[in-house]
This record gives sequence, C-alpha cells and structure tokens, in this order.
Amino acid sequence: MKQICVVDGQGGGIGSAVIKKLKELFEETVEIIALGTNAIATAQMLKARANRGASGENAIVQTVKQADVIIGPVSVVIAHAMMGEVTPKIAEAVACSPARKLLIPLSRENFEIVGVSAIPLPHLIETLIHEHLRIEN
Repeated sequence: MKQICVVDGQGGGIGSAVIKKLKELFEETVEIIALGTNAIATAQMLKARANRGASGENAIVQTVKQADVIIGPVSVVIAHAMMGEVTPKIAEAVACSPARKLLIPLSRENFEIVGVSAIPLPHLIETLIHEHLRIEN
C-alpha cells in the first residue's frame, strides 16, 4: 500500500484540505500519514481522516524517510518557514527524502515562485491530485 505523508504546520488547514480530497478519491487504498510541525496541525489533519499522525521535528524527520509521496506547501522545504516551525532538519529531511514530493506553491515567506499563477487552494489541490498523483496498487 502506498504511503502518502502530508506535512503541514500552524493550523493545518492546507494539509486538512489535501487529506479530505485524497480520502474522497482513494478511500482506504492508500495510507495517509499526517505530519504536523505542531500538535494543532496534526490534530486538524487527523480530523480530516488521516490514517495516522505525529507531530514535531523528529517524527517528521524519521517518517519521511519511508514515504512514497510527500505532499505539503512549498514552505516545508524552507528552513525557518511557517514562523519558525519548519526547522532546518525538517526542511532537509523532506528535501532529501527519496519520496516523490508534490509541493503546493503557497507561502507566506519572503519567497516568490516565478511563473506560478495565483490559483485558489481548492484548484491547486485538484491539479495536484488529478494531474500529479498517480497511485498504482
């Protein structure tokens, strides 16, 4: 079974929205692991029906090593992003994981991804799932 890690921080809103759509489409054919930079983000993603969840730097660093796919906002690979919640170890672990990374181009940091249009989050999630996420059983 494919293992998808959804990484988010702060309130977990982006991760929750992603997990809801994944569950609608794939139901229980994939395992979705909620990885929050804090307990609130993890709790919100678990409410969205993630199969399992864990919080904090070490949980993220250890879990992304075994993931098949990692999904999250682009800030999960930027050290000190999300008001400091993304530690350098988290950013490095996500970036260096052998998993396929599907990063949503939303960031409140001082980063701009040139060439990316301002598209609403629900449309970004639809594109992520239907055009970039392929699950073979």
